[in-house]
Amino acid sequence: MELHILEHSLKVASIEKEGIQICTHGLIKLAFLASKTRCKFFSLTETPEDYTIIVDEEGFKELPQSEHISVADATWLALNVVSGGGNTSNSQPIGVTKIAKSVIAPLADHNISVFMLSTYQTDFILVRERDLPMVMHTLSSEFTLLRVVNGETVAVHDLGVTNGFVKPKLVPRPIIHPLSSPSNMFCVTSLDPDTLPSVATLLMDVMFYSGGPKEPGAPGEDANHIRFFSFSLIEGYISLVMDEQTTQRFPNNVLFTSASGELWKMVRIGGQPLGFDECGIVAQISEPLATADIPAYYISTFKFDHALVPEENIQSVIGALRTKSTAQ
Repeated sequence: MELHILEHSLKVASIEKEGIQICTHGLIKLAFLASKTRCKFFSLTETPEDYTIIVDEEGFKELPQSEHISVADATWLALNVVSGGGNTSNSQPIGVTKIAKSVIAPLADHNISVFMLSTYQTDFILVRERDLPMVMHTLSSEFTLLRVVNGETVAVHDLGVTNGFVKPKLVPRPIIHPLSSPSNMFCVTSLDPDTLPSVATLLMDVMFYSGGPKEPGAPGEDANHIRFFSFSLIEGYISLVMDEQTTQRFPNNVLFTSASGELWKMVRIGGQPLGFDECGIVAQISEPLATADIPAYYISTFKFDHALVPEENIQSVIGALRTKSTAQ
């Protein structure tokens, strides 16, 4: 398999809910007027706590400076596993569980922190730019390493770093953070970019204006229902993660769906904000899922992590993960 190191230099940031109005102009431009920017990698995820954005340096210039925006202290690079050759965005999605043992676990063993973004098309593993030599050293035995330069994929040459790497001591990874599962069921979907203008007003409403307080007793209102919506526009491909109720607001035949119309349940990881320095959180969750051969999408946000598993697997997943969290 090939591991592609994409050329985008990425920022990860949090926008406070109360500050979203001052960022709306720039975010709308990035999401709906991409041809007016030089941005090639943009993702926006709303959670109950905040909005998380992952954006390249060109896209970051579209956002205002504000006390409501917190930026993670690093430049990040996106890695993408491709089964065979070809364009990364045209490859079949392989799911975070399929790369848990070949990518996620080895990076955790080497104390390399990752930030995950699963999309409808593929899975992006974000690593700090400064960690790239260690990432390449760790994964070079399993993958053909290729780097995207000016849109062309070229073989990665030896970085000249040969010593200073210590073979890691492999240790068990018990789950140490609290887990919860909201009551919502989610869809992971996409749409043709050509149809984006026809649903732009609806998407803007979903992104920025639908998260307010609901009327008491409104349909679907319950304490375990959370606000979660993710929109990504990466190299021309759109990915959407939204709950089942939100998908029903879209016209028929606009959203792509799988043949099975599969619904996903969420496992939310973290009681307190997780931060960016702890290693192994994604591995703690994805390794047991890989062992059980359960597919999953995984979306990291500024404060918490989120795994999406097939609806029919949620009880066994929660049981297995909670067992692992107590097996010290």
